[in-house]
Amino acid sequence: MASSTVISGVQGALLVLALLVFLGNIMMWIIMPTDTYYDKWLPHILADTNSTFFGIQGPIMLDFTFPILFIAAVGCIYLHLGKKRASDTNIGSKKTAHKFGFLKRPMIVKGLGIVTLTELALFAMFIALDVWYFSYYVRYWFKQVPLLQMQRREQVWQTKFDRVAIVFGLAGNVCLAFLFYPVTRGSSILPMLGLTSEGSIKYHMWLGNIAMTLFTIHGSLYIVYWTLTHRLSEMLKWDQHYVANVAGELGLLCGLALWMATYPNIRRKMFELFFYTHYLYIPFMVFFILHIGIGFACIMLPGFYLFIIDRCLRFLQSRQKVRLISARVLPCETVELNFSKSRALNYSPTSIMFINVPSISKLQWHPFTVTSNSNLEQERISVVIKCEGNWTKNLYDLISSPSSSTNRRLEVSVEGPYGPASTNFLRHDMLVMVSGGSGITPFISIIRELIYITSTTQSHKIPKIKLITVFKNSSHLSMLDLILPISGIASSESCSNLDLQIEAYITREKEHPKDKPQTPQTVFFRPNPSDAPIYPTLGPNSWLWLCAIISSSFVVFLMLLGVFTQYVIYPIDQNTNMLYSYPKKALMNVLFICSSIVLTATGAFLWNKKWNSSEAKQILDTEESVTGRSSFGEDGRELESLPEQSVIKSSNVHYGHRPDLQRILLESKGSNIGVLVSGPKKMRHDVAAICSSGLADNLHFESISFSW
Repeated sequence: MASSTVISGVQGALLVLALLVFLGNIMMWIIMPTDTYYDKWLPHILADTNSTFFGIQGPIMLDFTFPILFIAAVGCIYLHLGKKRASDTNIGSKKTAHKFGFLKRPMIVKGLGIVTLTELALFAMFIALDVWYFSYYVRYWFKQVPLLQMQRREQVWQTKFDRVAIVFGLAGNVCLAFLFYPVTRGSSILPMLGLTSEGSIKYHMWLGNIAMTLFTIHGSLYIVYWTLTHRLSEMLKWDQHYVANVAGELGLLCGLALWMATYPNIRRKMFELFFYTHYLYIPFMVFFILHIGIGFACIMLPGFYLFIIDRCLRFLQSRQKVRLISARVLPCETVELNFSKSRALNYSPTSIMFINVPSISKLQWHPFTVTSNSNLEQERISVVIKCEGNWTKNLYDLISSPSSSTNRRLEVSVEGPYGPASTNFLRHDMLVMVSGGSGITPFISIIRELIYITSTTQSHKIPKIKLITVFKNSSHLSMLDLILPISGIASSESCSNLDLQIEAYITREKEHPKDKPQTPQTVFFRPNPSDAPIYPTLGPNSWLWLCAIISSSFVVFLMLLGVFTQYVIYPIDQNTNMLYSYPKKALMNVLFICSSIVLTATGAFLWNKKWNSSEAKQILDTEESVTGRSSFGEDGRELESLPEQSVIKSSNVHYGHRPDLQRILLESKGSNIGVLVSGPKKMRHDVAAICSSGLADNLHFESISFSW
């Protein structure tokens, strides 16, 4: 207990340190458009950091890039310490848990969806920062209008038009600086704020829409400006020592194509088009850096830098074909895939994992909720996939169709799992889980976690659970059987100790069908010897390794940049920033960044792969001795599916109507009730509205997001 207190104190100190550095970084953002920065601060910064090793890029990295990377490194240490006291944190204090509960109270804002007060405050602060940035840069650039108007020999309004156009681009750069944080799945910054990547996708969408709106206005205004001033030939200009217009136009075209494909109807109905066009972010970022130069790009560099590290680690993990053991096929066109995993791979309930099946599509990756529990099933990890599109339908047909081969195998690659650093469900007296269709899957992982805790300890009070599920027809009731793991680890005794009440609603049937319901069937696979269990990419101390990658890659980048500037740029440029080509400098910086990240990330991955390989061999040997006898007969044929204990018998099934959610929630007994919802948009909004209505003070909305 004492060590846990010490760790908690260290974590608090690290959190305060990260907050102070972040506030300092925000102060630089606020002060940068002002006269104080340009007239007083910048001359001193340039004088004190004038060096042939980094040039003008040095002070900009010191002000904007280094602080965020420092916060990311501190966040890694913070999360590593958090793992050491995970059990104490999980239990938590009910008083402390809801001391700031009002900050998580949901609100429904048109255009933004369900947001908490914290999210709304952060979004409002960002809008305020962007407005400040825009207004003060307009003010700063308008001071230069008389001089520029005389140099260009144009009217004052034309010069002001040009200045407003450039400020729209600068404001878009603010959005771009924050755009990549939400999509960095292995981020060390988001968990410090209590966020996850999958739950932060909405921020990425908001920022992307604002950024592309500003960039589109920026480009359109310049085309109008060149037309009005009879200089349309500027569109074909690629200046070697100033803004490269052609690069900006190409980047804008890539961005527009990507942006149009994110339209909700296109994203839902033509996911492949949405998915493939999203890769245009690569040429977009390259052209963006070529357009504005590497010096100004350093302002948005830290978020993109951390994203590249995450993307490199994801690529390294995805190259490994994983060991698929079995699949549980349900009559409602749903399958549960069961993979072999390392005991060192631990994850929290409600985590997700990205799946790629090359036989269906070599490029498409789809996220699915992890339903297994890393404590209950130490050598298995499972995801549930419901047929809701072409890709999932092809996968279901591939698994459920009869196979003549006795050595069935499905080649699969994964990325993840990704999820919250910890969960805090035990702080509630009761959990009310509301799901629609396949939205039940995140709740399965929570219930399995509680089953494990119930079976291992009696010293802590386990919250009561009321599961409200809404299905279209009775065949979907078979999804309730997924609450129990396929391995049968959860004994009936441990399940009976869990106070679980299930209320299932079938909306499209008036009564129980007379036909005997189909039971789930289990399909076993024979993986190749080269298929490996899923293990943590950077080993059990993954956060410390990520800290090392962030730190060492940035040091390597600075070394490469310093040598290049000292021995290549400086002999030509002499620190004037006017002679050496801007595009060449930008491309070399991109090369140095990518090279340093690939070098350090690959080294860390390969080092940990050695450790993982030894454990993987032990797992495979165990599987061959156990699975070889239990899953297949001596002739190699699959045995009949084992009888599964059904939980449908312990459920109350209601036919022909939907649940009265307001009545159910308001009648729930308990001083501290956690309310979770996963399902269609309308259902999520209805539950959030009830919790935020003020009709009951004991309802605490738990924000989880699985709607991409």
